[in-house]
Amino acid sequence: MMPELPPPTLRLRLDADALASNWRVLDAMSGTAAAGAAVKADAYGLGVDQVLPALRGAGAQDFFVAHWSEVPDVTAHVPPAQLSVLHGPVHRQDADYARQTGVRPVINSLDQAGLWLAGGGGPCDLMIDTGINRLGVAMHDIHDAVLARLDVVTLMSHLASADEDSAFNEAQLGRFRTAAAAIPARRRSFANSAGIALGADYAFDLTRPGLALYGGVPRAEMAGTIRQVAWPQAAIIQRRQLQAGDSVGYNATFTADRPMVAGVISLGYADGYLRCWSGKGALKSGDAMLPLLGKVSMDMVVVDLGNASHLREGDWVDVPYDLHQASVTSGLSQYELLTGLGRRFRRKFQQG
Repeated sequence: MMPELPPPTLRLRLDADALASNWRVLDAMSGTAAAGAAVKADAYGLGVDQVLPALRGAGAQDFFVAHWSEVPDVTAHVPPAQLSVLHGPVHRQDADYARQTGVRPVINSLDQAGLWLAGGGGPCDLMIDTGINRLGVAMHDIHDAVLARLDVVTLMSHLASADEDSAFNEAQLGRFRTAAAAIPARRRSFANSAGIALGADYAFDLTRPGLALYGGVPRAEMAGTIRQVAWPQAAIIQRRQLQAGDSVGYNATFTADRPMVAGVISLGYADGYLRCWSGKGALKSGDAMLPLLGKVSMDMVVVDLGNASHLREGDWVDVPYDLHQASVTSGLSQYELLTGLGRRFRRKFQQG
């Protein structure tokens, strides 16, 4: 029998109240439309098993994943009829699996429509490509007879530039209205997180927030109302005394110009804290900033403990993770910051 594991040196506090609050804010911003929830990529890296109960408790009833492999984890918490799989039925096995489980495939092409109908059809969602040129039926195919045979629950499309004040948003909106007039569906869905902030014209019947649920701020209109959900912390695993002339880390990119106290922290690029933070990132202890010294390693960073010289091995420090500010500092997108958080973080949902 294996002994109990020692305590972790990485932990991720997840604020269930903030997550629920964010969904309610986005639902209110959606006006007469209902807000769903994108929970793909293990709920943007935060953990489906923790996120789904919080979202359902807040009132969410429509959920979206990308891969078929994500279905079992989500349907452990929600009825299959409330889940859509965005990548659609590429193979017959995908279509068979959708029917057997009761989840809805999102049809993305005429070929997928034919595959779905060949097995007997049934309720599905339909994605129209209005200009992002990823998944979706092309606009010139919206009048194809095969689409008229589908039982479409949700007709949807995806905005390419909703986080910007771009004329392309209106162009896509016009195309989606054209598709909605041509294809019967029980409801229509167009706006992602940023799209919700574009206003009522973009909301239709159902919105599909993702990033903003988890603390991301894709547009300025959401600043101050979307709350931070993920709060990473890492432990000090060694305290070191540096002398003037000592260098730190790979390639000696930092050299001490004076005696200083440094801390080696259990955090690295294998945990999603990438090398782009090198030379500009800082950890925190209370209000004290702890600048990074040298390059980020796979499992470690080194910080200057001069502003918090009381810290010792085993103490915890905060990893600043306001997603908007972290994105500005690191150059990573808010999506990358969230989904990159590694499995070595011990995730724990807390109220408040």
